[in-house]
Amino acid sequence: MGGGTEAFPDLGMHCQHSDCHQLDFLPFKCDGCSKVFCVEHRSCKSHDCPKPDHNSRKVVVCETCSISIETTGKDEESEKAVLERHEKSGDCDPKKKKKPTCQVRRCREILTFSNTSTCKTCQIKFCLKHRFPADHACKLKSSSSAAGVKEANMFLVALASRNGNNGCASKARRPSSPPSTPSVKAC
Repeated sequence: MGGGTEAFPDLGMHCQHSDCHQLDFLPFKCDGCSKVFCVEHRSCKSHDCPKPDHNSRKVVVCETCSISIETTGKDEESEKAVLERHEKSGDCDPKKKKKPTCQVRRCREILTFSNTSTCKTCQIKFCLKHRFPADHACKLKSSSSAAGVKEANMFLVALASRNGNNGCASKARRPSSPPSTPSVKAC
């Protein structure tokens, strides 16, 4: 079947699907039956190809372990045979199916390489939403907060001794410089 327009008779081809015959300027040739089809009927399934492409590939996912297995996809029987072969091979492990999730209660976020963060205090992996110790009830939180209070007290003692004060509230402070915010008078 030819195609094209009056000005360009060799441009494009008509779809060879029995119900279509649309003029397509970028036609597809089926590798199985060698007929020409439009974009809508280019797949072997859409035009019921009697000889599906022998080079086509299909991926089947094992329901037990969620591993994907590549097949030729010529018929469903071969898919079942591939799955049975996979189960008998010993590679099928149900433990592989469970994906790691965030350790926070009621958080079901699946942890991947791009959304996982390890807490620096408890060394447990969490999602990005719960990456800070305050967000995930960190197990070492009490000891780390006690250490933080001790460090803060040591800082205040060192600051007081530097300024010559014996304590934080022992003397009233006099401002050494004018206030930083200027006062505004209303007219």
